[in-house]
Amino acid sequence: MPSPAIPTRRSVLQGGLAAGVAVAATASGVLGSSPANAAAATPSSAADKIRPFRASIAGTRLTELRHRVGSTRWPSRELVADREQGVQLAASQALAKYWKTRYDWRRFEAKLNKLPQYTTEIDGVEIHFIHVRSPHKDALPLLATHGWPGSIVEFVDAAGPLTNPTAHGGKASDAFHLVVPSIPGYGFSGQPTERGWDATRVANAWVELMRRLGYPKWVAQGGDVGAVVTDTLGRLSPAGLAGIHMNLLVTALGGAPVPTVTAEEQAAKAALTAFQTTGSAYLTEQSFRPQTIGYALSDSPVALAAWMLDHDTDSYTKIARTFLGGSPSGNLTRDHVLDNISLYWLTNSGVSAARIYWESAHPQAAGGATPPAIKVPVGFSAFPGELFQAPRSWVESGYPTLSYYNKPARGGHFAAWEEPELFTAEVRAAFRALR
Repeated sequence: MPSPAIPTRRSVLQGGLAAGVAVAATASGVLGSSPANAAAATPSSAADKIRPFRASIAGTRLTELRHRVGSTRWPSRELVADREQGVQLAASQALAKYWKTRYDWRRFEAKLNKLPQYTTEIDGVEIHFIHVRSPHKDALPLLATHGWPGSIVEFVDAAGPLTNPTAHGGKASDAFHLVVPSIPGYGFSGQPTERGWDATRVANAWVELMRRLGYPKWVAQGGDVGAVVTDTLGRLSPAGLAGIHMNLLVTALGGAPVPTVTAEEQAAKAALTAFQTTGSAYLTEQSFRPQTIGYALSDSPVALAAWMLDHDTDSYTKIARTFLGGSPSGNLTRDHVLDNISLYWLTNSGVSAARIYWESAHPQAAGGATPPAIKVPVGFSAFPGELFQAPRSWVESGYPTLSYYNKPARGGHFAAWEEPELFTAEVRAAFRALR
């Protein structure tokens, strides 16, 4: 099989994981294929077994977290009135105060443990995943992949509407069986001990996961890093994958030519250029020096929080303002934001999560092959608070098999997390014709 092209420094700066990673879908074959029936998914060894999982963080670690937050040595205040120099001191101090004095991890832990969770070893790494089966027998299996600096937290509040639509104003015919894995190196999944865990390897692992779960037909969804993995799944075209849906246009991030004729296209191009020039400092560091920033991410919870909030999008700006008394961006309240940051801290996954960017910039396979075309139907939702709101013309250019496109009225980079009901409506509409 042809090898992927090695991304240049410029291409990585343009698109991070998106730059060159979709091409990496040609680097390796699919780990198995979906079974013709559920019986075919019977684990073949002890390592293949699927084991129940419950989150349970020791109280001493929560005490240590509060102590570390309270012991932060603060930098001097930024010299500008906006976020031009990074996350502002006032926002970081307000976050720290709330984290130490009011935030309750046990609340989130109990909420998470209400969802069925499991682990299974795939390709040498323990994979943690949420698996909620719908009460409706004809539900369509949906694999949802989170992004960075997100996690499975993104989909927790969408689990109910997706799997039990009749309890959330929907129809039984719109139900999904939901599978939400933690990418290796993120959250409760194991941390890789060898290089090579790029988007292609993650996508291959997801194919194997769906095989083990006995799903002969399924669809996939993702945003941010999850969009790269989902794009890669589409290019791998494993047996059983019926369609994909994304809410970040990774082809444009990766430098693919896009039209800039209409006012809508020009506005999207301006937003994309602004991100590439002033909003991608984290991307550069994680693509080339993840270990260096990892010391701060592993040693200081406030450094971790600031690093995760340092992005130039409407959603991130509102998150910072939320800790100063502003209105949250949809569902992104102070508690929900700290659920995600705390998950990173308590699993010490700051640096291991960042390394997937390095993997994108340093693929092991060399070459200049053209990535295979996506043949399955593609759905796309252009949320207004995204890095850039991709016009339909851009999406059609990147995905000729586009079967669904919509511009929701609200929502941003963390669409499922910010607007779980609206996100659910988009996913239902995108896959309705594929059932």
